[in-house]
Amino acid sequence: MPDRTLKTTCCIVGGGPAGVVLGYLLARGGVEVTVLEKHADFFRDFRGDTVHPSTLEVMYELGLLDDLLKVPHQELTSVSAVLGDFHFKVADLSRLPTHCKFVALMPQWDFLDFLSGKARQFSNFQLQMQHDAVDLIRDGERIAGVQAQTPDGPVQIRADLVIGCDGRHSTVRKAAGFEVIDRGVPIDVLWFRLSRHTDDPEQLLGNLNYGKALVLINRGDYFQAGLLIQKGSFREMQGRGLEEFRHRVREIAPYLGDRVDELEDWEQIKLLTVQINRLRRWHRPGLLCIGDAAHAMSPAGGVGINLAIQDAVATANLLGDALREGCVTEDLLDRVQRRREFPTRVTQQLQVYAHNGMQRVFRNPGPAVAPWQLKAIVQIPGIQHLVARAIGVGVRPEHIKGARKKSAFDSVCSKGVAIGIGVLTAAAVLGGCMLRGRRRCVAAS
Repeated sequence: MPDRTLKTTCCIVGGGPAGVVLGYLLARGGVEVTVLEKHADFFRDFRGDTVHPSTLEVMYELGLLDDLLKVPHQELTSVSAVLGDFHFKVADLSRLPTHCKFVALMPQWDFLDFLSGKARQFSNFQLQMQHDAVDLIRDGERIAGVQAQTPDGPVQIRADLVIGCDGRHSTVRKAAGFEVIDRGVPIDVLWFRLSRHTDDPEQLLGNLNYGKALVLINRGDYFQAGLLIQKGSFREMQGRGLEEFRHRVREIAPYLGDRVDELEDWEQIKLLTVQINRLRRWHRPGLLCIGDAAHAMSPAGGVGINLAIQDAVATANLLGDALREGCVTEDLLDRVQRRREFPTRVTQQLQVYAHNGMQRVFRNPGPAVAPWQLKAIVQIPGIQHLVARAIGVGVRPEHIKGARKKSAFDSVCSKGVAIGIGVLTAAAVLGGCMLRGRRRCVAAS
């Protein structure tokens, strides 16, 4: 029996944030678009759930913000951390030049359900669930579509352009033979849930102590907790037993108390193997990769979703007219890469600095002591606002084509982001120097 064949203008592989946002934008612009999602629904636990102000600004420009904020969420207006017994504020989002001066903590499946529901209002938008892309269709050197498996058997989706948005384990980029540049990452993350009490610390994300780092994301009545560990050490940790694991978590954040006993089985703890990589070339005739398929990000800073959505906005802005007219060229595809590669490289470099700092934390298994330099840095007036711009707005934020005119705001915002990134970079380098200096002093004594 021959495969079923569907025809569309743009076939997007992957129903994650990049794929659904891009599908919505292209359909809104009059392009016939089909999004393929291999699962039956969007529900996957321990996915990135931070919707940054830059993404909320895109929702504002689309006229969707008010409805989106009706979806249950928490609002993070500042970011604090604890190093040993030293509490300090990392970022203050209250002065961001955006409509939303907060990070929305919203389950990713709720965000995707919301936006795909809005996209279905366009007759030229199709979301095909349980369509697992397994290979590309080739017409000579050109990619002409996607081969997918469905519960009803194989299907071919032929398209003028295929866009891979299928994440860090992308089938599309593997089938295309794209070269991956791997930066190497010294950490992995263990995700799990713990109940949350109303008197728990507010706006607190990071706890660093005893050679470990614990991230706690407020989900209302529970924490989504992430324990950062040395890469490849999970199996050894399992060998020491669950009680040892619970002890380590309690040691880092004593206020969690007996709640760590909610962890009764290793099945409750999910390993995220952290990657930082990017494609040398994001495209070939008839094919483009964006989001994690083009550049896998670390969870550091929670920027992965937002960088992917910025990719989607830039792609729709640059390719929308050409897709409608049936004249997408390799030069246009290359323009997408040229526009989005710079913010990708800068963000990944900052994540590498952060990981290198974490690696140094791992080397000190005892109680952490905040150096005087850190205490001095966090007292510099305005520094938390600059860091907030680097995290909340990011490098080269994108805007919906035609939604707003370029103004002095863009220049001021770009300068603020650049300064914020400079501050983060300097802090990372300085932190490394301080830790190295501390080790030398210990060795000399």
